[in-house]
Formats: sequence, structure tokens, C-alpha cells
Amino acid sequence: MVASHFIAARVSPEMKARLKALAEQRQLSESALLKRLLELTLDGAAEPKLDNLGGASRIARAARLYLRLRPDDQLLLAERAAARGMAAATYVSVLVRAHLRCLTPLPKNELVAFRRSIAELGAIGRNLNQIARTVQRGGSAAGPRREDVVSMLRVCTALRDHFKAALLANLRSWQVGHDSPEP
Repeated sequence: MVASHFIAARVSPEMKARLKALAEQRQLSESALLKRLLELTLDGAAEPKLDNLGGASRIARAARLYLRLRPDDQLLLAERAAARGMAAATYVSVLVRAHLRCLTPLPKNELVAFRRSIAELGAIGRNLNQIARTVQRGGSAAGPRREDVVSMLRVCTALRDHFKAALLANLRSWQVGHDSPEP
């Protein structure tokens, strides 16, 4: 959007000095600060939208928060967001929400992968139970030998331990924010 219109207002010297000081403090020009103040005021004046959960009022998603990042932090943010398959702004939003609400979110694609893996482990477990029941009834298992079953159990145990470690790493990643060596 191209800004083509101009707004002017006369203010006292004291107000002008306060505006200048605030703009310098935020490392903005006076015009940029005024524009942000207008955006915040106009956005805040809008009617809150109703969600479809019983009509409870909720601030619209259009509420924006602006922040400055150091270039190296911005690169880290982009890398972390990309690693989780999210846009950087979405990643920051999820982090802030998680912090404010004491949540440890699992991004959608990671959650889908875990659900698929758990379903596969369930299928393996059901197959092992059928084999075990057949053997306990005195029948012979036409499928895997004892060594094969032991190997499958090792795989399942390793997968369980891997899932637990991945969930713990996810929990820590949202709390710490990076994988740093512990002292």
C-alpha cells in the first residue's frame, strides 16, 4: 500500500519534545512513531469480532505487535521457524502464546508424524499380541521365530524411548529456545 495522503496537526512545544524523545527512545522517526500510534488507535477502535464458540467476544487476529530483532537473532528465528515448518511470525506467536499460557505446543506437522508413528506401533503391538495368544494356546506361530519377536520388541522399545526423548526435547525447545550444551 502506497501512503499518498498527509495528516498535519499543531501541538505545543512540550508535546513535540515528548514525541521526539519517545521516537528517539524507540529508534524511530517522529513520523513513523505517529503512524504507528494512529494504526494502534484505529485498530483498537474496531469492534471485536465474535468467534463461533458461543459468541464470546475475542480480540480479532488483526491485532499486530511490532518488534525489533538483531540481525543474528532474526537469522536464528528464521532457521527455527523453518525447521518447524512455520512462518517466522507464526513461530513467534506460538512461542509467546506458549509462554503466556504455560503450554508446550507441538507444531502440526510434528504432531501428525507422532500420531502416524504411534498408530504403526499400535499395529505392531496388535500383531505381537495375536502371535503371543496363538503360542499360548499351544498353536504354532507360522510367522516370525522367537528371535524375530525379540527383535521386534527391541525395535518397539527403542521407538518408545525415541518418542519420549523427542517429546522431552520439544518441551525443552519451547522453554529454552535452542539446543545449547549444558554446563
